[in-house]
Amino acid sequence: MKFRPCIDIHNGKVKQIVGGSLKDQGDQAAENFVSEQDAAFYAELYKKAGLKGGHVILLNGKDSPNYEATKAQALLALKRYPRGLQIGGGICPENASEYLEAGASHVIVTSYVFKNGVISWENLEKIRNTAGKEHLVLDLSCRKQKDDYYIVTDRWQKFTKERVTEQILEELSGYAAEFLVHAVDVEGKASGIEKELASLLGNWGKIPITYAGGVGSFDDLHQLDICGNGKLNVTIGSALDLFGGTMEYKKVIDYIEKARNGYE
Repeated sequence: MKFRPCIDIHNGKVKQIVGGSLKDQGDQAAENFVSEQDAAFYAELYKKAGLKGGHVILLNGKDSPNYEATKAQALLALKRYPRGLQIGGGICPENASEYLEAGASHVIVTSYVFKNGVISWENLEKIRNTAGKEHLVLDLSCRKQKDDYYIVTDRWQKFTKERVTEQILEELSGYAAEFLVHAVDVEGKASGIEKELASLLGNWGKIPITYAGGVGSFDDLHQLDICGNGKLNVTIGSALDLFGGTMEYKKVIDYIEKARNGYE
């Protein structure tokens, strides 16, 4: 397990939001925290701590009047910590190179690959060929319907027909260096992890996977470590003291480092 920090940007501000609350109409979201600091501030913190693989997420669509302000913040973060951060939100072949040249280590893609509710293998090949497999992260963020987890797109507003299964992880792993998976139903709630999802991801675990969603305590971190067989990396947002929560940033880093050493 490694700690993968985050910088979520919405309406030009670093925020923590409730995952299922995003709406493109009016750029609405239920907010847990709005920072007075810019994105570069957090990038510098992560750089000083030597944390790599964190993600910068643009939470406004390209048609939003706030998109350019959000993008400007994202670029500030990449400039402050070159090759230390990944970036996602509206990534496609037309802009992937721009972000990589601006300092992103990887680009994170969902909506471009999942079109009309299914995987577009043509688009997947295009983005892999543009960014390079070694610089591509596939975002398989999902929500539960009945007994299965379905991948969601467009800032988690649209369900696809694609379920998160070991088979789909296997098929997609040939195109990407990593997976990022937000458990959207618990994202931003700091009320406990999706154990079933974590177990599914950890049982497969053939390439790096970052799990995000629901971590609100050190017990949740312990549960994630167990369910994920020590194979899952983790992002903590709203529960972290950097974003108004109660989990101390430095203690989280120390805890995860000790947990990781237990597997080595």
